[in-house]
Amino acid sequence: MKKMMAAAVVLALGIAPAAQAAGNIDCELHYNLSGWSAFYKTSSGTGTITCDNGASIPVKITAKGGGLTVGRTTITDGRGRFTGAYTLDDLLGTYAAAEVHASASRATDAQAMTKGDISLALAGTGRGWSLGIGFGKFVIERR
Repeated sequence: MKKMMAAAVVLALGIAPAAQAAGNIDCELHYNLSGWSAFYKTSSGTGTITCDNGASIPVKITAKGGGLTVGRTTITDGRGRFTGAYTLDDLLGTYAAAEVHASASRATDAQAMTKGDISLALAGTGRGWSLGIGFGKFVIERR
């Protein structure tokens, strides 16, 4: 279900995963995130970015935005995949985000976001209840 939601968000936004070009690194984000929404949405959490070149850093995550959204959720063991980066530092910063979420007791979250040429697709499950479509910013900083 979460993979289908993530794919739907990516297709709806017209974000095509970048082809692995020479010099690009393949990186993943493993994260935990919790927050609430009532038209305004805020979430925060922590995670770790690991790349195929052996680089790894702990990160702090904050997300703020709005839309047609309501709920309170906790996402645990979320996973994300970056495309279009050349260095680990390229992955830090503010991403423009779009999100689709729906849950009753088991939360499911899917997001697609971009920062210049870099794209990040997230998917995760957890606890809580939510319903909506939201837009905003997703910030990744060193911990």
